[in-house]
Amino acid sequence: MSKAKLLKIYVGEATKHDGKNVVQLIIKILKENKIAGATVSRGIMGYGADGIIHGTKLLELSADLPLIIDVVDSEENIQKVLPQILEVLPKGLCFTLDVDVHFYGTKAK
Repeated sequence: MSKAKLLKIYVGEATKHDGKNVVQLIIKILKENKIAGATVSRGIMGYGADGIIHGTKLLELSADLPLIIDVVDSEENIQKVLPQILEVLPKGLCFTLDVDVHFYGTKAK
């Protein structure tokens, strides 16, 4: 078991920074900084500080669905990328938690 940080970011699917998709920018920042890994999950419905409910309806082709980005790495690595992420995040929620990593990688056969 090792100590690590969980960086969690909640953002709308359609959120942009300088005309570019924020989620794609964040994943690029994480990859360029050799962060251990990241997962983006799509929510089916949610709302944030603006109070607007975002969700999908049966016949709706596109919606500004909520996305969650989960990142786990060392505290040092998370602190290194955090300013870059906050720079491109115009709205949403971003926080960190202490976590214990019990397994990471691939088990040998």
